[in-house]
Amino acid sequence: MEKDIKTVLAECGFGFKKQLGQNFITDKNLLSSIVAASGVSENDTVVEVGCGAGTLTRALAEKVDKVVAFEVDKSLQPVLAVTLSGLDNVEVVFRDFLKVDLKQFESGLGGYFVVANLPYYVTTPLIMKFIEEGEKCKGLSVMVQEEVAQRLCAEAGTPEYGAITAMVALKARCEIVKRVPRTLFYPRPNVDSAVVKFTFGCGIEVADSRKYKKVVHAAFSSRRKTLENNLVNCFKLTRARAQEILTECGIDLKARGETLSPRQFSMLSSKL
Repeated sequence: MEKDIKTVLAECGFGFKKQLGQNFITDKNLLSSIVAASGVSENDTVVEVGCGAGTLTRALAEKVDKVVAFEVDKSLQPVLAVTLSGLDNVEVVFRDFLKVDLKQFESGLGGYFVVANLPYYVTTPLIMKFIEEGEKCKGLSVMVQEEVAQRLCAEAGTPEYGAITAMVALKARCEIVKRVPRTLFYPRPNVDSAVVKFTFGCGIEVADSRKYKKVVHAAFSSRRKTLENNLVNCFKLTRARAQEILTECGIDLKARGETLSPRQFSMLSSKL
């Protein structure tokens, strides 16, 4: 693709839709660094969610065996015809990925990686879809708002630490691999971004993932309340029994949920 992406968008008469969070990457060095940081190689299959104008799609296609790119905005079809011209290893699917049956989708794939500049408004549900339902997904590398990136990778006891941090820990270890200023997007968003890499197969061990999720939900249901109070309210325990369980797990009776590590949540869910 020789033409500048802004020129292609203008020639195709494309109009940005703010409700879809369309902010496209234009910097080629950034595109290359995102692909490199993801760790994908020539024999891999990559799923991209929200391919936009296809700039990241093309950078991925030039590196890996196959790219399956999802895009909800069909008006980008003429743009993608230009930006992805000459590539025979890209399949563009014009569909809302949140409505895709992931089990059925995966049945036609081997192992795959997800690399994407995620639309901000669907970041959390999309990440949790892969965390909770993805059986063949080998890893994610996604661009998100910097604030969200900090929450995903937060340590217990920090203000950023929350339920999503503990839920991601079930399946993966995540780290911020690149910070991206807003100036590298077109149009420019109001916030800075960061690329977060999720390494699967590094999650914590739990006896029952459903109980773990219930405990995490209870712990963060009222952040200002102690964990003891939240357990009493959410699990219908007597106060004496809640205190007994916390003591058995070595957890301070005055502790709040945000101070517990994922491993402590796992221990607590086993006791409950």
